[in-house]
Amino acid sequence: MENLNILSMIIATLLPMIIGFLYYGKFLFGKAWMASIGMTEEQQKKGNMPVIFGGMLVMSLVISFYLLTICNAPGQEGQFDTFKHGAYHGAVSSLFLIMPAMVTTGLFEQRTWKNMLINGLYWLVTLVLMGGILDAMNHFPNVAK
Repeated sequence: MENLNILSMIIATLLPMIIGFLYYGKFLFGKAWMASIGMTEEQQKKGNMPVIFGGMLVMSLVISFYLLTICNAPGQEGQFDTFKHGAYHGAVSSLFLIMPAMVTTGLFEQRTWKNMLINGLYWLVTLVLMGGILDAMNHFPNVAK
């Protein structure tokens, strides 16, 4: 990672927040998600937003480094330097790491399947886009590194 494209890391790190704003907003699944955990808008507003968003940014940065590392592992160069390749790694990571951990936790927390599906699909979409952006931008010849 000696030629890390900083712009790709910034975009990938901010992507969960951007997608989350749309996905968990009133536009798409916000009401269904809140109902699935029994949360009201008043309760949501009581959250410590600097801690929530600060923690989210740190964790998103960790995920970005993980995805960049597996997209740029030995043998992943050349024909594999594409958005599609990175999206594949994002999908596999979501399906075989994120979702099993979320479902296991959700079962112990006695969450509904609806809640686990809403959250799982969010991470699938998010990691696919993060991986695609990271792999494509860290090999795109016209992007300054």
